Amino acid sequence: MNLQKLLLTLTAVVIFSGCAVYKIQQTEPLDISARWVVLPLLNHSDTPEAGARASDIVATLLRSQGIQQLTSYVAIANNNNSLPELNQQKSLTQAISNTRSQGYHFGVGGSVQEWRYKSGLDGEPAAGITLTVTDLESGKVVWSASGSRTGWGRESVSGVAHKLMAKLIDGLSLTE
Repeated sequence: MNLQKLLLTLTAVVIFSGCAVYKIQQTEPLDISARWVVLPLLNHSDTPEAGARASDIVATLLRSQGIQQLTSYVAIANNNNSLPELNQQKSLTQAISNTRSQGYHFGVGGSVQEWRYKSGLDGEPAAGITLTVTDLESGKVVWSASGSRTGWGRESVSGVAHKLMAKLIDGLSLTE
């Protein structure tokens, strides 16, 4: 009997909780005219290259917010034909170091936790993203937001992720 009540309660929570969850940090406005760079997003999902896909969407959304001095970080290719760095954290640390020395003020990074179609009849798309803005001079995170969203069976994962990241970036306070 208690198991049935628990299952019923959990089902009600899932049904009434909606299809999206967001948490956005409120901060002082950040300078829109500073030099910004989109850093590699760490990929913690099971989908290859999900971080790179999300980075491209983030860059477009930031430009739509009015950030004009925005560059996407491009890793420097190894000239000795060795394998690429598989340690994502090490690659991110190197990217932060490189962009700091090149005079960028803010770095936008984060991670992708989920980027997939759920199993089942409808195969709903699902995305989970965390975004951060780091002051590259001090190394401190000055803004962060996290969220997850699912869509309907006919939507794409990138469409759901785009809506999610747009909601997160809308919470970024900017000033000129």
